[in-house]
Formats: sequence, structure tokens, C-alpha cells
Amino acid sequence: MNHNTPLSPRPLSHLSEVHRRVLTTVQLRSHGVPAAEVNEQCRPGGPWQQFLPGIVLLHPGPPTGEERLHAVLLYAARERTTGVPVQPGAEEPHRPTYAETMVTGLAALTLHGFASAPPLPSLDRIDVLVPRLRRLRSTGCARIVRTPALPTPQQVQGVPVAPVPRALADAVAELSDANAVRVLLTEAVRGGHCEPAAVVRELNNAKLLSRPHVVDAVDSLLAEGRAIAEDRLYRMVSEYGLPDPVWNVDLRLPGGPQLGGLDAYWPEQAVAVELDTRAPRQGHRQDDDALWSEYARKREHLERLGITVVHITPKKLRDAMDQQAAVVRTALMASSDRDPAAYVVVLPR
Repeated sequence: MNHNTPLSPRPLSHLSEVHRRVLTTVQLRSHGVPAAEVNEQCRPGGPWQQFLPGIVLLHPGPPTGEERLHAVLLYAARERTTGVPVQPGAEEPHRPTYAETMVTGLAALTLHGFASAPPLPSLDRIDVLVPRLRRLRSTGCARIVRTPALPTPQQVQGVPVAPVPRALADAVAELSDANAVRVLLTEAVRGGHCEPAAVVRELNNAKLLSRPHVVDAVDSLLAEGRAIAEDRLYRMVSEYGLPDPVWNVDLRLPGGPQLGGLDAYWPEQAVAVELDTRAPRQGHRQDDDALWSEYARKREHLERLGITVVHITPKKLRDAMDQQAAVVRTALMASSDRDPAAYVVVLPR
């Protein structure tokens, strides 16, 4: 074998095509390729290249988007094999697992199918989420993002990817363009990827809600989420054959104070539906507590008057519309077994 003969680690039949092109130096050593030979093959003009520290690309050309993803994950995971050379004809039991690492940020949103996220080849950096105490530094196209608690990754195209709310927070942390932030947040909700409350919770945890352009985007996000939840409520009533309620009304006692607004109300059965579209806001814990107290006070007051209040979250409407329809139907059917409700005035909201 001369210096121009490219090596092919063996055996590789158990690895996917991309895993045959991107390997760690530890994996190469386990396949019988010593460090000196790796260095020789990675020399300028050679058949291989050292793409990231400890990560070798087994061809001389530019990496594909998939190769970059796997290289970054291998770098962050720093996988350890047994170091025992693989015998010819034997299959190595160890497969890449990328333990305690996952793609996040814009690359993750691209993998999740966001049309507003840039294509992988155009990204200079790929964000990868790792535990806070890992000793790693950002290098090349790998940007290390540390977290005290890793979320449960989702497998997308064979790659561990952070859930959409966490990926959004990590992407927004690096964006100063208000329009780009707004478009990403809007697509998250409009595209059905997640609910606004989950996004706001992650933005809050990342301490991003003090940035004016993020706050503006969140306001648009919550308005979008509210509109989508209301549309789902209309669909639920129609698709599950519930009687038509009066929509978006205020109740008040005759000659007395307002009792509060409701998203749907069935006057004959004295059943109301209220959508809970609250979301946590940084620095607004007292406001959040006050809003929840107001929800609770209104519900208690209405129920003392004999009005049944069904409390529904947008997430429940999205994930279990049939169950929510059953809850409302049960409340409507049970009205005949209850004492008549107090008379209230119903006003358009």
C-alpha cells in the first residue's frame, strides 16, 4: 500500500452510508487504522480530511449537509468504542448513538420541516445541545449549546433533534432580526408544530423575554395561537355534532356586574366553554398569578350561579379534540339533572 491508496475501514456493512463517510479517530482505530495512517491520509491533497477535532471525513470533497450533521454530533458525543480491533468478517456491535447530544437551533427547525428556516448547506454553524458540564468548545461548524437539563430528543431522519420549543429558543437567542424571529414563531404555531405556551415557556427559561423584538414577536404569537384555538373550537362543535352555542359573549347579572367573557355558551343548558390561552411571561409572575386567580374567581362565581364551565387548553383541542367534545357533550346532557341556573344576561363581546 502506498501513500496514494485510500483506506476503507473494515468491516462497515453494518453502518449506514453516511456513517461510512464520517468516523471518529477512535472508530478508525477500532477498525485497524492507526493514528499515523489517519494523519497520512488527511494530509493536504490526501483522500481524507480531518473535518473536526477527532472527526474524519473519508473523502476529499466538501461535506454534504447530512455529513455535517453527523460530524457535529460525533464531535459533541465523543463516542468511545472498546478500542479492540475488529476482526475481518466480524460485525462491530457498536453503533453511533450520539449519547447526550442533539441538534438544536436553526438546523433543528430545518429538520422539523420549517419553511422559514434556512437549508442546511447555507448554515455556517450547526447548534448542538449538550449537558452543561461537558468539556467541549465550539469549533468549525459545530456550535456547542449547554443546558443544565437535556430535553427528550426526537428522531428526525435518523438524527436526534431538540423538540421544537427548545430549538426555537436556541435559534432566537442568536437572532437579532425582529422579522425573522416573528416568522419562525408564527410558523411554529400556524404549522401545528407546538402550542404558544410551550414556546413562551422556553423563551422565558432562556431569559429572552427581556428583548424588545422577542416580546413583540411573542405578542403576535399569542394572538395567532388564540385565533387558531378559536378556529379549532368552532370545528369541534361542527365536526362532532354539538348544538350551536352563542360565541364570544359576556355574561352579566340583570342590573348587576359583569360576570366575565366566555368563548362559547349554551344558554338553555347553562354550559360555558373557556379557552385557556395564558402563557408564562418573564418578570410577570404576579401578573400571571393574578390572571389565574381571575380565571378561578370567574369560574367559581359562574358555578355558584349553576353554570357549568368547561375549561379547555389549546393543546387539548389540538391533540384530543374528540375527548374535549365528549366532555362538552356530557355537560350538556347532564344539564337536565341539575337545578335551573340563575338568570343571566348574554351580551356580544
